[in-house]
Amino acid sequence: MNSFSEGQNKGAKPMRKKTMNAVAVIAVLIATAVTVSAHHSFSAEFDGSKTVTIEGKVFKMDFVNPHSWLYIDAVMPDGKTERWAVEGGSPNVMFRLGWTRETLPIGTRVKVRGAPAKDGSKRMNSGGIEFPDGKKLELGGTKRTE
Repeated sequence: MNSFSEGQNKGAKPMRKKTMNAVAVIAVLIATAVTVSAHHSFSAEFDGSKTVTIEGKVFKMDFVNPHSWLYIDAVMPDGKTERWAVEGGSPNVMFRLGWTRETLPIGTRVKVRGAPAKDGSKRMNSGGIEFPDGKKLELGGTKRTE
């Protein structure tokens, strides 16, 4: 190899390293921006000046970031069933409160009181649930309406 080609190879490695570092930084920035934009404030989504109460059976529980979601098939005063989504704390908060994936089996009857969604959808934010026997369990959500 001549000295000219050796010089080119030495310069290529630092350039490749700089490019890879730049790509890594951009990837981290994009991931951070997506996470931040996916999270919302309580007041942007829910009306803390109002309270809604629903009673029904657990349909599903999702431990997903940034908030866990409890889905309830609620029987309304007119007898119709509506599926409500109830926002709780992050999975980490839920697990620290003692929740496991088996804590709330499908079909369990619960009562939930919370702040309804501003857009009128069947969603609410709640700090806890209540069982028919009066036992209460924290959801780790905002507690403005309890």
